[in-house]
Amino acid sequence: MEDTAIPYELPEVENHSFFFIDQRVTTSIEAKLHRHDAWELYYVVHGYGKRMAGDTLQPFAAGDVALIPPSMLHRWEYSPDSADDDGHVRYLMVAFSHSLVERCMAVFPELRNRLTGITFPTNALKFGTGSSQTIRRILSQMNDMDELGRLCEMFRPAIFTSSDHTFAGKPMSIERDVRRMQQICVYVMAHYIHTIFLDDIAAEVGMNRSAFCSYFKRCKGMTFSQYVTQYRLNTACELLKHSQKQVSEICFTVGFNDLPHFVRVFTNTLGMSPSKYRRQFQ
Repeated sequence: MEDTAIPYELPEVENHSFFFIDQRVTTSIEAKLHRHDAWELYYVVHGYGKRMAGDTLQPFAAGDVALIPPSMLHRWEYSPDSADDDGHVRYLMVAFSHSLVERCMAVFPELRNRLTGITFPTNALKFGTGSSQTIRRILSQMNDMDELGRLCEMFRPAIFTSSDHTFAGKPMSIERDVRRMQQICVYVMAHYIHTIFLDDIAAEVGMNRSAFCSYFKRCKGMTFSQYVTQYRLNTACELLKHSQKQVSEICFTVGFNDLPHFVRVFTNTLGMSPSKYRRQFQ
């Protein structure tokens, strides 16, 4: 999935500590991949489609209730044919920061007694039948309440303590991906003057060939072969600018085994031959 994640802040309402919305939208509106620094409790009233939460893609349907933890990449992609006669889907959503939970625990012993000692979930959760029924009823009733009433109701369902849920996604391991890409880059830097076989680089990072190719394309937006070629051409450009090596020597120095092929790839990529490129810096 080659979406660009949109970090956005939920709309801030003056003198409000949380965000509640009853939304009817066209199916295309809810297809953006995004993250925000808030818990998101989401009830699908009408519509169905696929939900991405962290590293997991799952179907959803009307009646589903899910909890998305803060900063997790997610999106709700509604199927166009799930809209009502007016072309809309509907959901109820309440969002609140974790600092609100902590402040309320500090002020209200009743909430503190309920939540002290629990481990707040780091995974996205889909609630089971019993919990979903309770949460749907409370979120629906919020429409007819003022803000104080909504605040009082918000922590009534046991969203953090209920065991009536299933796994719906875990955070992407960004640090792991960064380390793995660094490992790949170091390998290319050390071996680009020779032929780099996909099986070798895949084994270097503990993956099979197929998984590696899919992973690399997802992370870099290009194939591994394209990446190596780009690295070799960038290195060739630096040598053309800063060394006295002949074009033929540079060709083999950067890992191309055929001079005509090197010239053709260089020209197609940079729009000029290696010799012409060099003359710009003389």
